[in-house]
Amino acid sequence: MKYAFIKDHRTVFRVRSMCRVLHVHHSGFYAWLRRPESRRTQQDKELLTTIRFSYEDSGKVYGSRRVHRDLRDWGSRCGEKRVARIMRENGIVAQRGYKKHRYQAGKPATTAPNLLQQNFDVATPNLVWVTDITYIRTYEGWLYLAAVMDLFSRKIVGWAMGPNLKAELVLDALIMAVWRRKPEKGLIIHSDQGSQFGSYDWTSFLKDHGIEASMSRRGNCYDNAAKESFFASLKMERVRGKVYPSRRIAKADVFEYMEMFYNPKRRHSYLDYVSPADYENAYYEENKCLQNRV
Repeated sequence: MKYAFIKDHRTVFRVRSMCRVLHVHHSGFYAWLRRPESRRTQQDKELLTTIRFSYEDSGKVYGSRRVHRDLRDWGSRCGEKRVARIMRENGIVAQRGYKKHRYQAGKPATTAPNLLQQNFDVATPNLVWVTDITYIRTYEGWLYLAAVMDLFSRKIVGWAMGPNLKAELVLDALIMAVWRRKPEKGLIIHSDQGSQFGSYDWTSFLKDHGIEASMSRRGNCYDNAAKESFFASLKMERVRGKVYPSRRIAKADVFEYMEMFYNPKRRHSYLDYVSPADYENAYYEENKCLQNRV
């Protein structure tokens, strides 16, 4: 039953008045109320439950495309437009990005050349890394985050957080990445022209480990667009509008986003809507199969 009937003269009068306005007979109106829901409506309600689960599991940041990929992987056969309609009808809305700013080209770096040249398509892991720093607001002051991303899979392979912008921050992030990934010599790491990336400790570490430095033009975010995209996702999907009570709480939340959501679960549009971890795993599985054939 769509509605519970109230058998009183006021309700009957209102229903018959409405039917006269709509030019339908009141018996047909009552028949429509008693009619069971269509099969498609019932299926939409079942889909809505799964859609809400995907949306909640993403931290309420997924739009219809990513939710549709979740549903497809879970065995649900439905179209992306249908998912978008159900989300729209039920007020399920993805997080929106920030307004884009215009940047001018800027001067090339003198410390290191721009080896990347906005070529963000990388064929293998541990070939090109990009790094940068962002800041997060807390009531104790700024918390600074340095992160290193592998351009092949857009995976965050190293990171460090601290209360200041000393060179140790970016170096700690790079040390974590090198310890985790153990790259071969010849790796390129791309950064902006910040003073941290021109420090003696930074350049010495790169030289000792056979890593080649690359730098963006001054003030040009497009030269490091992949890293800027990650920071934009972090701010939009987790940090936006927040002032954390303390740096400790901010660190825990940012850690959870990077290591528990972004790397293993978040569907990335560049990777055909699979997560960075799944993209790398597929690459290694494919190469293992090729080696076995040889």
